Amino acid sequence: MYRRWRQFVILPMLIVLFFMPVQAFAAKKLIPMGEAIGIQLQLSHVFVAHDVLLASNQWMKGGAVIEKINEIPVKTLADAKQAVATQGQQKWTMKSEGKEVTLELQEQEATHVISFLKDETDGVGTLTYIDPETKNYGALGHQIVDSTLQEAPVFRAGSIFLASIQQIRKSIPGQPGYKISSIEKHQERLGSIDKNTVYGIFGRWEDGYPQSLPKAIEIMHEKDIKTGKAEIYTAIEGSKVETFSIEIIKIENERLEFIISDEKLIEKTGGILQGMSGSPIIQNGRFVGAVTHMFVEEPKKGAAITVAEMLRKSS
Repeated sequence: MYRRWRQFVILPMLIVLFFMPVQAFAAKKLIPMGEAIGIQLQLSHVFVAHDVLLASNQWMKGGAVIEKINEIPVKTLADAKQAVATQGQQKWTMKSEGKEVTLELQEQEATHVISFLKDETDGVGTLTYIDPETKNYGALGHQIVDSTLQEAPVFRAGSIFLASIQQIRKSIPGQPGYKISSIEKHQERLGSIDKNTVYGIFGRWEDGYPQSLPKAIEIMHEKDIKTGKAEIYTAIEGSKVETFSIEIIKIENERLEFIISDEKLIEKTGGILQGMSGSPIIQNGRFVGAVTHMFVEEPKKGAAITVAEMLRKSS
């Protein structure tokens, strides 16, 4: 779910004509989180995960949408599996690169191709905030982009779950690191995913969190943010959220740039990691924003969006 943005890499991606007045955020309080979350989207169609060469020497292209198998409409992976149970030669109808394509597959080949289909996309990110008044949440600070489709997928439903960090691959200049995580599926889901926007994912919090929530703090509007010391909340081991020091070095409207200054975090991660997107930023006890990007050649340097902007664009 990551893609490049000039010299940035989105951390494992809408314009809303709706602007809330500054006064509306004056006393707004949110709960800063920082937990690693597993993200799952149930897609609107069944897709081919990557290119598959058939016995006929024809290619089934990655990203193709499976529409029908043996004239049976396919909406889910379960539909596809049921349809290929038919014996003998099979007719697959799909939409690939904007064109309708029909392919003939033998029974054994069709069964093999099923393993290359998917009807969901998933990934790992960081939970940014929970609104104690509305029970809505925000996470990531950027859009989920499916790796096969190379775009934001159309989805039927989505869920977030608590994740546990099992291992870290450190960032080095030119090579972003990442978190290796497992989703705690044995627990209840934390919330639904209702929107997937360039400002993050948003949905309804469902109280599946296994412990008490932190205290809500006041958000900081863009005009009050200062260069200098701040903190980020994030998880780099298990599901424990820790606090790490940063320096905000640039403020430009709703965007920030910062440097990781915490030696413990640098030693453990090399700087910012993929999967750290959404980590809350706090300055002087107030909620500033969320980590969104890292500079590929300078992994200690990152970018962020203000939480005020996330709130404006969540409606």
